Order: sequence, then structure tokens, then C-alpha cells
Amino acid sequence: MRGVSTVRRVRTLASHDQLQVVDLGRISYADALALQRATHERLVTASAAAAAPMTVFLLEHNPPVITVTKRVGAAEHVRVSEEVLKQHGIERVETDRGGDVTYHGPGQLVVYPIMDLTKLGLKVHPYVRWLEQCIIDTLAEDGIVGARDPGATGVWVGEGAARKIAAIGVRISRSATLHGFALNVAPDLRHFELIVPCGLQRPVTSLETELGERAPSMDLVKRRVSDWFVRECARLIGA
Repeated sequence: MRGVSTVRRVRTLASHDQLQVVDLGRISYADALALQRATHERLVTASAAAAAPMTVFLLEHNPPVITVTKRVGAAEHVRVSEEVLKQHGIERVETDRGGDVTYHGPGQLVVYPIMDLTKLGLKVHPYVRWLEQCIIDTLAEDGIVGARDPGATGVWVGEGAARKIAAIGVRISRSATLHGFALNVAPDLRHFELIVPCGLQRPVTSLETELGERAPSMDLVKRRVSDWFVRECARLIGA
């Protein structure tokens, strides 16, 4: 992992021939994106004789960042100027993932799976539903009922799916994935007030907000997500 200058720690949580799960600790958006792209390139260009494993990166973005897609009107969902963002120590970058505007920062678990959809036997929409299921199953470990919203990608909690706890935005290139999802463990929720998250005028929540002192640690949530990907990839691949 040389050249990733802002990583505090890099540890492999799981590894075998088909999949590796890597904890990057806290890392800038630019460094994580470069690492995603390099890993994606290795996966799509690997030969049968020298196959590359699929990879799931677990991380927190620091410095915090607001990412804006190329969707028409997305930029208008940033409510404040670049100067105000700088005052909060938040970067603003354009991104090539799907979706709208979102925020990433410390206390939020960001998951970037670099996956071969052909190997998993998944198309784009089932893949997004699969990521939602990862979040739903992870929340269930603490007794939180995560729900899908037919009109919006992501995972929601509360009666009527009132509060968003996780956002999803992916990119598919040469049948392999980039970007992924962000689960709010214990971020500074005030930062979401600087944007219209995912273009939706609805509240955002976190595990900390929902559970208080019972909220799991970031390390525990990472372990649960890691175990889920290992188990589910083995199920889909038949390994």
C-alpha cells in the first residue's frame, strides 16, 4: 500500500484466493480513489493464470469531504460556498459514482468493494440491493431494523423509513465495481446540514444517535461488515 500517505493503519481483516478485506483506517478521498482505481485495474486485467482477488476497502475519510456527482442539479444540493466548507475543514470534489451529493467524514464507515459482478453472478441493480442487504444485516446485529425505500437508494430506519443511516453510490466499469456505501456510525451529523443529502429533504441519523451508549465501536462494525462480505461472496461464488 505504498504511496497512500494519509493512512493511519492498514490491516487485512480477511484474505483468501477470491477476496480480501482491507482496513485502511483514515485516508483522504483522493488517496482512496487512486487506490480503488489501481485495484480495479488489476482485477479487470488479471489473467486466468494470474488471477487477482476481489477487494473490499473499509475506511473513514479524513479530511472530511463532500462529493458531487455529474447528475443534473446535484451541485445545487451543496447549500454553502467553498469558503464556508473550508471554514469547516471540508473538501469538495467531483466524483464519477452514481447518485447525488453526499458527505464523508470521521465516524462514518465507508466501504468500497472492488468486485467482479460476472463472478458474483449479479447485475447492477441486484448488486445495489446486495449492498443494501449488507447494511441491513449489519444494523440487525444491534437490533436496528433497516429498511429500503422504493423511491430512494440506501438504508433507512424508523417508522416509515424516516431517517437515512446509509448512502449508496456505485460505478460499474468492465463488469467490475468501484465506490460503494457509507454507514453512519458516529459522524458529526451537523456536517450533513451543509448539503441536501442525496438530493432528499429528509433527516440523517447514525448508530450513535439511534443507540446512544449501546452503539457499537467502529472496529466492531468493520468486523461485522468484513464477515458479511466473506460469507456472502463464498455463497455467491460457491467457494
